[in-house]
Amino acid sequence: MPDTSPHHDLKPISLYFENGVFLQAKSFGAEGSAVGEVVFNTSLSGYEEIITDPSYAGQFITFSMPEIGIVGVNPQDEESTKTFCKGVIVANYNEFYSNFRATQSLGDFLKAQNIIGICGVDTRALIKMLTKQGSMMMIASTHIHDAQSLATQLASAPHIQDINYIKQVSTPTPYTHQDSVFSFENLSYAKPQWHKKILAIDFGIKRNILNELNAVGLEVEVIPYTFSADEVLERFERKEIGGVFLSNGPGDPLVLKDEVAQIQKLINANIPIFGICLGHQLLAIAHGFETFKLKFGHHGGNHPVKNLITQEVEITAQNHNYSVPDSIESIAQVTHRNLFDGTIEGLKYHNKPIFSVQHHPEASPGPKEARKLFAEFANIVHESL
Repeated sequence: MPDTSPHHDLKPISLYFENGVFLQAKSFGAEGSAVGEVVFNTSLSGYEEIITDPSYAGQFITFSMPEIGIVGVNPQDEESTKTFCKGVIVANYNEFYSNFRATQSLGDFLKAQNIIGICGVDTRALIKMLTKQGSMMMIASTHIHDAQSLATQLASAPHIQDINYIKQVSTPTPYTHQDSVFSFENLSYAKPQWHKKILAIDFGIKRNILNELNAVGLEVEVIPYTFSADEVLERFERKEIGGVFLSNGPGDPLVLKDEVAQIQKLINANIPIFGICLGHQLLAIAHGFETFKLKFGHHGGNHPVKNLITQEVEITAQNHNYSVPDSIESIAQVTHRNLFDGTIEGLKYHNKPIFSVQHHPEASPGPKEARKLFAEFANIVHESL
């Protein structure tokens, strides 16, 4: 597929997929070689928020939106201070951007972050392949253009399910998030006064999750994935904190055995807990229910989810490759279900101040219909103190 977007100095890049498909395209990002899992995202806007979401660590993001780069990038829209995805695949890359908030082009941003950018690909055909055959590993290189050499390197590389990316994306030291990079005047509520404090376990947390927790009056201390449950519970007993948030993050949750053991201690102590995405999955595993991998995952901002409590249908933002089993209904109430495939999207555990959702109520990008879940968590935290 020829790329007709305006740009210059594009270099050749070769792609090899684990199913044997070999493609040649153009590079608009960093040079070099990278191996990762290729997935696709169906959002029509917000490419910067998607690319900077730490949950995409180890993955190539294929955009279904054909024109990418038009609004450039800016620091305010970044979900993390570093980009962890392996690369970006688009049909047409636009180097010329037009947006009063933009500070640089997407291509320049990817080069600065050492992330590969790929354009001139028939993304429609690629997404059809992924929906039929499932997410798969691939290698992309601006230096190697021989299919057999790429196949050999791909075969020798570790699979994404064998890598613990949490170590790369989590904060090394605790920090407090007390303000938003966004103006609170642009939100539907005023800048809050801090009423209660919570701890957020960082498995790859998005900045806008912290903003939304702030917006409902929660001061947030973000701590590393290597947290001690005993220390957390000591602070809870001293009334220093009112609850724990378990964040989103990349990779296979079944790899995180040490983290699950710590979460089990929190569960047994009946401390209020709210989990999103990976946090949702880890709570299920900590209760004794193993997650399973979806064929090609849910990635996008147009996924309908039914709230089984209110009977409302909410359009949600999604980014996950794993799901929790229906057998978990024996210990938890299913509060949300995905209307595309019926998978569980929300749980409220019986006789415990614990609930979680698989989708992203903070949106960014995406619809904001589910953001009231943050207020629900704030209410639970208030009741605990």
